[in-house]
Amino acid sequence: MTIDQIKKDVDEGKTVFWVNHGYRVIKDSIGQYLIVFEPNGNVIGLTNRAGTRLNGAEADFYLGEAA
Repeated sequence: MTIDQIKKDVDEGKTVFWVNHGYRVIKDSIGQYLIVFEPNGNVIGLTNRAGTRLNGAEADFYLGEAA
């Protein structure tokens, strides 16, 4: 998935994961797209600071059902 597709899907209320169901992509209250490791709450940005490169491979992001 591309950066734009991930953001679009999250904005539409779809559930996007990275690598496995432990890593969920969210949009926080100030509009940042983040990857949250749900078991412990650790968070990284979806992209680098410039917003031009994903913090992960495009092929590792996928749609799924929330547990």
